[in-house]
Amino acid sequence: MKIVVDFIVLIILYIFVFLKIWKKEGKDKLVIKTLMYIYISFVLFFTLMPIIASLPHIFDHSYVFMNMNLFSDVFGGRGDFVRQVLLNVIMTIPFGFLLPLTNKKYNFIKVVLYTFLFSLCIELLQPLINGVRSSDITDLVTNTCGGIIGYIFYLIFKPLIHKILSIIK
Repeated sequence: MKIVVDFIVLIILYIFVFLKIWKKEGKDKLVIKTLMYIYISFVLFFTLMPIIASLPHIFDHSYVFMNMNLFSDVFGGRGDFVRQVLLNVIMTIPFGFLLPLTNKKYNFIKVVLYTFLFSLCIELLQPLINGVRSSDITDLVTNTCGGIIGYIFYLIFKPLIHKILSIIK
């Protein structure tokens, strides 16, 4: 139930802030940016929510700093590391795919940088918002790899995507 409040806030933000701005940019940009917004909302759902209900309690637990041992779960054989690595890669493929569609100036370097920063924000906020969650350098690396894969998919499908978007305009 606590997550419902977060989704209501996201819907209100979309309708009263972003929708108005993005409509002015054309239907094609509205579609792409709306898809990106929905995608980011789901990433927030799986990584940080509930956010608003957690705010009064962010200082009720100690902050656990990021695990800086790269692939320690993999090398130590702890947990379901293959699943975690795959899910982290898969989670950010849409980010690397959609980001250059939101702005033509986003080249490979910018997509990698923004994917890294997006992942870093999530990793640093997880232990703050939820005392049970932890952050890990492996997640940061695998998320960034997912963004790179997404950008490669973007490059492969770029002609088709632009043809579809030209129809939407």
